[in-house]
Amino acid sequence: MSETLLATKSRQGGPVRRLWRVLAVVLILLGALALIDAGVTLVWQEPFSALYAKLRQDHLSATLKTAERAAPTPVERRTLASLPDERRRIAFLAREEERHSGEGSAVGRIVIPRIDASYVVVKGTDTSALDSGPGVYPETNFPGMGGTTAIAGHRTTYLAPFRHIDALRRGSRILLEMPYAHFTYTVIGERVVAPSDVGAAIDDVGYNRLVLSACTPLFSAAKRLLVYAHLTRTVPEGVARRLPGGVGSRAIEASGSGAQRLGSTRLTSGARTPRGSTRHHGHPKTTRLVLPGEPGLST
Repeated sequence: MSETLLATKSRQGGPVRRLWRVLAVVLILLGALALIDAGVTLVWQEPFSALYAKLRQDHLSATLKTAERAAPTPVERRTLASLPDERRRIAFLAREEERHSGEGSAVGRIVIPRIDASYVVVKGTDTSALDSGPGVYPETNFPGMGGTTAIAGHRTTYLAPFRHIDALRRGSRILLEMPYAHFTYTVIGERVVAPSDVGAAIDDVGYNRLVLSACTPLFSAAKRLLVYAHLTRTVPEGVARRLPGGVGSRAIEASGSGAQRLGSTRLTSGARTPRGSTRHHGHPKTTRLVLPGEPGLST
């Protein structure tokens, strides 16, 4: 009798024990996966978001190539026919691209040879835009319009395009390839600032500059790392090269006076940058430097 009861209880407890064993194995596997993900993120970048961003970058790259081949509209063609020099044609095309580009759409490509980085740049710095690639601050200009162009990017997730911008040194080159022109910037320094120091990234300072922005240190939102570069060369592309009367276009070099002024400016952590008027394009004023992936920083 007792043996029968024990056998019955054993049969009844079997499924429960098997369920607990399966659950334990699943939990162990999930824990191991979490540890692997943390280790890969620490030494490289977060792999799952990287896969998503890679797919987005491939799509944006195809979109950008289509935009680069697009012919100007009749209105743009008439306006371009009245602009006899490269600077004005580039500025006009930059304004047109800025005006017609949607939030998160592909607008150009950033190439940083020193850290072997090449990514499609999107318009805007909200969370969804930066999950696709580095984004242009809406409070700043597109390259070619003059003043400051500021670009934010992730350092640990979504392909981590700006993970190694701390390795840039004075004299390093940063290339921005827009459909209407290719711009070469030369790094002049860096600063680490508080998230509230918005002007350090977006202010106009009297010369054409590029500012790269990312959170620092790695895996922390405590500060923002800003890398500063001044424009040194502009090469017209696409319809900007076709001047009225069949005249060939030429590269535009930075003026000597601007380069001399920049050469005497030391931009390191804690240093001050010249301040000018801040341009906001009619957007609400940013009260904190945007942190890629952190909601609620732009108000």
